[in-house]
Amino acid sequence: MTAGLTAVNPDTANCPRANDRPARRLAERPRLASIECICLCACLVLALAICGCTTPSEYVHNGFKVGPNYCPPGAPVADNWIDASDKRVRTESEDLSHWWRVFNDPILEGLIREAYQQNLTLKEAGFRVLAARAQLGIAIGNLFPQQQYAFGDYTHATLSKETANSIVAIGNALGLPVQRNFSQWDYGFALGWELDFWGRFRRAVEANEANLGASVADYDGALVTLFGDVAYNYVLYRTLEQQIAYARYNVDLQRQTLTIVEARFRAGTTGELDVHQSRSTLAQTEAGIPELEISLRQAANRLCILMGIPAEDLQARLGTASIPTAPTDVAIGIPAQLLSRRPDVRRAEQNAAAQSAQIGIAEADFYPAISIVGTIGYSAEEFPSLFRQAAFDGAIGPTFNWKLLNYGRILNNVREQKAKFEALVAAYQQTVLNADRETEDGIVTFLRAQTRTQYQTESVNRAQKAVSLGLVQYQAGTVDFTRITQLEQNLVLQQNTLAEAQGEIAQGLIQTYRALGGGWEVRLTGLDSGPAVSNESAPANATPPAPAPPAQAPPAPVIVKPAR
Repeated sequence: MTAGLTAVNPDTANCPRANDRPARRLAERPRLASIECICLCACLVLALAICGCTTPSEYVHNGFKVGPNYCPPGAPVADNWIDASDKRVRTESEDLSHWWRVFNDPILEGLIREAYQQNLTLKEAGFRVLAARAQLGIAIGNLFPQQQYAFGDYTHATLSKETANSIVAIGNALGLPVQRNFSQWDYGFALGWELDFWGRFRRAVEANEANLGASVADYDGALVTLFGDVAYNYVLYRTLEQQIAYARYNVDLQRQTLTIVEARFRAGTTGELDVHQSRSTLAQTEAGIPELEISLRQAANRLCILMGIPAEDLQARLGTASIPTAPTDVAIGIPAQLLSRRPDVRRAEQNAAAQSAQIGIAEADFYPAISIVGTIGYSAEEFPSLFRQAAFDGAIGPTFNWKLLNYGRILNNVREQKAKFEALVAAYQQTVLNADRETEDGIVTFLRAQTRTQYQTESVNRAQKAVSLGLVQYQAGTVDFTRITQLEQNLVLQQNTLAEAQGEIAQGLIQTYRALGGGWEVRLTGLDSGPAVSNESAPANATPPAPAPPAQAPPAPVIVKPAR
């Protein structure tokens, strides 16, 4: 029986310290591991203290990440609109997702629907969102082991006997023959994982999340621009139609005048000068029609491109209609709402957020990159032996890589990223100012165009009466023909200006809604929601809409007014 026997060294039998040495070693192992952890933590704190721009307290406060956490920058926002005292300007908020329906124009509704479904610029913006979403997935993947791959190879080698310190020559000299020709089979798996001690990869996720938000805002901005452009060119088309109708009316009127003048000339009651002057006035009016028709065709061509179709004649499709009639008032909310409503403001703010994360990525280069690397696999000289347990080999362990003696490159890279961030903050603030200006421009255009149209309508009515009265007096011989020419030319000008003023009312309202960022909400609600339009007909040749971002509303920004 040998199960309970223990060999005793007589030299140490009476030495208690020697007998408990293995137990002491086992007890010291956890303490040594604790000391190693303490040393590692001390090294990390030391690295934070002597390197970079982030203090240990900031590192902990930022969620164990170097670099600054993003805070929304301040933006200059007015307390109210300039024309807020006008009764036609209402400060309550309304749903602007289908703002074009205030015109109650089924043709405009159909054009916008087809543009939403087929516009190529919108599709391009949608695919950019998908690309940004994929980039975010790549950034998230970097939080996990960055390198992980399987490998395998076969090598047949022959060792030289003529090289310096040749293993073959040394073995032969020692009487230990070395195999000169041999084969090697290998296969296995390798892994490399840089641990995110300093937040480099988490900052990259933040940057890509902000880039995704910026691309979604860019898609929303494309929607706002698309709907505004369609409505603008449609109103312009109707305005040009009205101007052409006025021009043809004046051509008919001036032809009647020419008939009167020629009759008086044949009767000998007037001279040849009046005939030439009348024909010149008529030709001048007729020459204005082709110019208006050029502009009309160009507006139709722009509508075709916005709808994603080749340029074609839209006369049969659009028909003839009056200039869209706009309501006399508009609900625009307050200026501060532009920060959350305007897509370009949100895009500029997201660009600044993405650049803020780049500062942390740059600061991470101040500190050592700590990684875990390892390989496991099998190696053998003969292929059948490759799958035996004895062929197993592997290695695993930590490593670090610290960029020393960088000659200011890392520091200046941090400075560059900070400067870019400040530039994007300034660009964001400038975008807010432009948004406010564009809204004010739209409001004043909408309001003053109404007043202008009232006066211009009276001017046209008076001009028409003056022409009629002048022709009667000319036939009676109480006024000369020069006065008639002036009256008719003035009527052409006044009617043309009236059509411009009528179109300007609708254009001003469109400009206001575009400046307020209206229309992008259809990404969330769909184009079929909202108030219905009477006699609406869906366009033919409809294709699926452009790929849209996820249906989620943007977060409300924190409004921080700058100190004065």
